[in-house]
Amino acid sequence: MTTGTLLLAALIGLSGCTNASLEAGGATAAQSLPGQGGAIAAAPLNQAAADLLPAEVRSKGTLLVGTDPTFPPYEFYAEDNKTVTGWDADFATALGQTLGLEVRMVPATFDTILPGVGSHKYDVGISGFNVTAERKKNADFATYMNSGSGLAVKQGNPKNLALDAMKLCGFKIGGEKGTSQGIETLPDFSKQCTDAGQAPIDIQLFPSQHEANLALTSGRVDGVLSGDIGMAYASKLSGGAFELAPGTGWEPTAVGVAMPKGSPLTKAVVAAVKALVAGGTYTSINAKYGIPDSVKVSADQVDAGATQ
Repeated sequence: MTTGTLLLAALIGLSGCTNASLEAGGATAAQSLPGQGGAIAAAPLNQAAADLLPAEVRSKGTLLVGTDPTFPPYEFYAEDNKTVTGWDADFATALGQTLGLEVRMVPATFDTILPGVGSHKYDVGISGFNVTAERKKNADFATYMNSGSGLAVKQGNPKNLALDAMKLCGFKIGGEKGTSQGIETLPDFSKQCTDAGQAPIDIQLFPSQHEANLALTSGRVDGVLSGDIGMAYASKLSGGAFELAPGTGWEPTAVGVAMPKGSPLTKAVVAAVKALVAGGTYTSINAKYGIPDSVKVSADQVDAGATQ
């Protein structure tokens, strides 16, 4: 397979296309994915934000960003299967430019990123982190987006599932380890089922979003719960293997850059993100990846997820 074919197969979770069909059309399809082309103009340096950087970060000149490159359009591997690309990668680059820092994206499994931020393995985490009360106990956040949840199901929704706890009782529902959907939403839904005298949800969590999507296409789970925009993107690429069930966009939640709790970096990052969302770079990145206006935040919403 070509690298383009491998990328497409990974994004759709191996939707059931044969190798022959992928070889015939995979590279072309991959090249036409939203966000695959088109450079974003460099964000201007914001000296006021840069002046807020801790001395040790300013002196090293690099921002290490922990990310899980298995969730397009936010983060995924480019055709070289090494470079992390996507919305979050472009946003991280722009964040670094705003602060006068070089950005290095460091791939990791999703459930290890926040602990890595807390232990200073990474300076920040940018990987679609929902800002939840539980996460704010151990991390600071600079909000840059709002996003709800979406439930992917087999094409045609043969089991009539919906993003409603009572519609999922007794079914196998997948998710990615460490996500708010996996560790908060699905357990809460399952409790609602048992409280109502129904069978619990059989929750199946996977190390990556790719593996969760593959479990759906192979029939090992009945649905996959994740961020709505990412699941909508994957559904469009699935070749008809799966679609979004009713209820997509459930409970929109702030999404933000994660930093260690009480970090001296927080003020600088919040100031830089405010500058970004108020300028043209943020709009350009959203347009590149087809992100709808409904998820956008204004500058005065950026620090909604910071230390409280």
